[in-house]
Amino acid sequence: MAITVGMVSLGCAKNRVDGEMIMATLQGAGYQLCNDAALADVAIVNTCGFIEDAKKESIEEILELARLKKEGRIRAIVVTGCLAERYREEIRKELPEADAVVGIGANTDIAQIIGQTLEGQNPESFPPKNRLPLYGERVHSTPSYFSYIKVAEGCDSRCAYCAIPMIRGRYRSRDMESIVEEAERLAQNGTKELILIAQDTTRYGEDLYGYLALPKLLDRLCRIEGLRWIRLLYCYPDYITDELLDTMARQEKVVKYIDLPLQHVSGRMLKSMYRSGDRQSITALLQKIKDRVPGITLRTTLITGFPGETEEDFTELSEFVKEIRFHRMGCFPYSQEEGTAAAKMPNQIEEELKHHRMELLMEQQMRIMEELCQEQIGKTVTVLTEGYDRYAECYFGRGPQDAPEIDGKVFFHSPEQKPSYGQFVRVKITDFIECDLIGEVEEFL
Repeated sequence: MAITVGMVSLGCAKNRVDGEMIMATLQGAGYQLCNDAALADVAIVNTCGFIEDAKKESIEEILELARLKKEGRIRAIVVTGCLAERYREEIRKELPEADAVVGIGANTDIAQIIGQTLEGQNPESFPPKNRLPLYGERVHSTPSYFSYIKVAEGCDSRCAYCAIPMIRGRYRSRDMESIVEEAERLAQNGTKELILIAQDTTRYGEDLYGYLALPKLLDRLCRIEGLRWIRLLYCYPDYITDELLDTMARQEKVVKYIDLPLQHVSGRMLKSMYRSGDRQSITALLQKIKDRVPGITLRTTLITGFPGETEEDFTELSEFVKEIRFHRMGCFPYSQEEGTAAAKMPNQIEEELKHHRMELLMEQQMRIMEELCQEQIGKTVTVLTEGYDRYAECYFGRGPQDAPEIDGKVFFHSPEQKPSYGQFVRVKITDFIECDLIGEVEEFL
């Protein structure tokens, strides 16, 4: 009887893609895949180690699986991903329930590692980070109508607060041909929305081709039959070029949406974070984006409580958020990460104050989003149907202004005809609840 393997994949979409490649490797090696790691012979925890909350979630998941192992319901636990790469010794010491702890460079060796655990060994493997493949066969964990595609790995930016370069290594772009070929296969298998991801998507190609190649890549992807939406996540502001913006405006398939993690706008704070710019330059960039790509949805993420953040710095950030009126925004209290430059900086902010400032910004953003939702009433938007809510007795999906898993939804009634999942419909907005829109189907596309 085949050994069953299940995975819990935590953290970002980039980690999800790595997990999908791991599962394809295991399937090719003859293991039987199980959708629920708690019901499998072997449970893999593909961990996140980016910030404190993510680390806690990873540890809690390992401990829960350890309880099931003690009860005899699973046979082995394999820990991989960012937390394993970063805290290999600590996991071995503090979480002896893990049968194997392996780094991201060992992902292609997972089948062999699982075999060793089932023989009673406790393997460890931490090859060079650049052994992590940029692409390969995947067992997709998303619905067939949307797919993530990783265009690069690693990061060279070395922001003061961030451990990613230590965990993931140097920036490595994937060659354009392999991206286009995979996108073509995905489209043939039903993908309608393609979401480009990397630690810094806008830097794509600089290391490989000597120039910023994202505009060229977008032009090629837009020629693929079957793709309807192409979305950009994780776009570093320093690499937003006029060419990229003109490509976004010109190509109908490129969703008028950009995820631009700014982190702060105080020039003093940005300098301390080892990032460039200030409020004036960032405001000018955002205005240029709006001018060159009319109707674009702006999404950002911000950090509160970075070491040395004064009330004046926070007030400047708050005023900036009011001024710009981002369509989508996330905010995180600063996490003091070992090994980063910021962890050793003086004037660390108390946890309570970090969270208080974050809550103030998010309350302010909620009010902005309610105003933006109110402005949508009476308008018609294109929606990608994703499911049916039995409690609300209506369908739901996402418009071009919403990325999966991080943004809102559009709930809609369709009394005359049932849309299939993955089908595009035109919905007239009639109301909203919190930050989700509500409407009625006007047209099936």
